[in-house]
Amino acid sequence: MSDKKKLMDKSEMMEGGVAPGGSMSKLNTGSWRSQVPLTDFDECIHCMQCWIFCPDCAITIKDGKKVGTNMQYCKGCGICATECPVDCIHMKPVEDVSQEEFDAEDTSKE
Repeated sequence: MSDKKKLMDKSEMMEGGVAPGGSMSKLNTGSWRSQVPLTDFDECIHCMQCWIFCPDCAITIKDGKKVGTNMQYCKGCGICATECPVDCIHMKPVEDVSQEEFDAEDTSKE
């Protein structure tokens, strides 16, 4: 038997199937992103537009201010960067992001 996780076969999928509520928090859905949002916190005005528009609730807020992005859930869609009124969020290809840049933005371990 293979150590790889068995993916669901197309014949096993139920038409109109819906995942149970709250179950997406158990998935590392950020693993397929190709872009990473990097925030310039010197320019950020903490307007929360990124938080409002993020479809995955990946923006981390503390005391009313953006403190980073939960990379476990961020899919790199770029909506946060598009909606930022001061252009302080920049999308960068995953392969061009240093570990230091990634760690400075990532709040998944907090």
